[in-house]
Amino acid sequence: MDLSIIIPLYNEAESLPELKAWIDASLKDFSYELIFVDDGSTDDSWKVIQEMAGKDVHGIRFRRNYGKSAALYEGFAAAKGKVVVTMDADLQDSPEEIPEMVRMIREEGYDLVSGWKQKRKDNALTKNIPSKLYNWTARRVTGIKLHDMNCGLKAYRADVVKNIEVYGEMHRYIPYLAKNAGFDKIGEKRVQHQKRKYGKSKFGLDRFVHGMLDLMSLRFLSRFGGRPMHFFGTSGILMFLVGFVMTVWIIAAKLYHQANGLKFRAVTDQPLFYLALVALVLGVILFLAGFLGEMIARSSEGRNNYQIKERV
Repeated sequence: MDLSIIIPLYNEAESLPELKAWIDASLKDFSYELIFVDDGSTDDSWKVIQEMAGKDVHGIRFRRNYGKSAALYEGFAAAKGKVVVTMDADLQDSPEEIPEMVRMIREEGYDLVSGWKQKRKDNALTKNIPSKLYNWTARRVTGIKLHDMNCGLKAYRADVVKNIEVYGEMHRYIPYLAKNAGFDKIGEKRVQHQKRKYGKSKFGLDRFVHGMLDLMSLRFLSRFGGRPMHFFGTSGILMFLVGFVMTVWIIAAKLYHQANGLKFRAVTDQPLFYLALVALVLGVILFLAGFLGEMIARSSEGRNNYQIKERV
């Protein structure tokens, strides 16, 4: 099978028949399967999926709303195509872009091709401006030069989706997850963005706040997830040394003044003493946190899961 097209959705009953017809018209030269993942819809979405289901149309239904990452995770697990495509169900992504994205993977050797909605048909204040800020930050942090990292329209080589784990709300950073897994040939294609035809957007401004927090978490995990002592241990030692130096300074200064008959204050009367004490305690706590983190990392089941590209 050439393609697996994964479509996560939530309350998109009106869009689904039109979307399927659009995909069928755009991909006549491909063999493909459609995998609709209903993320706990409360409308008739599942009923529509059941009516469309057949040999190459499959549906997965969650008992409740888990989020887009969960939907993609299940879709990736079920996909059987050589190339996997993800797209949204709201008719804002154009299936006509898929053949060229697949060509880029097959002929140009890309592991992942992400869409770039250069001209968005969304509200500028609530979508466009925050999206530009988010993508600018993501480019700086991840080092991946994509203009639209969170675009729902993406194409992947099959082994990419089988070797990454999408969880929480990490669907925004699939290119970064792929890069961390060793799939670093990541491309981009300008795609048409359509205005929403039915219903309303399921995402608010809070997704940008959550997105930044997820980016910080992912950045930390990619650098220190397998070696927490390198972060916490180093920070703890530095903090402890700062507190130790401050303590020595305070005691030495008191002894010097006392030996020379100069006026001096008791150690406990100096604010610097309490800062030194805090630094010492924090240093010990951070070091112990690193030690515990190292023990957890070394006992985890995935500690020796490495991505092997090929063997001879």
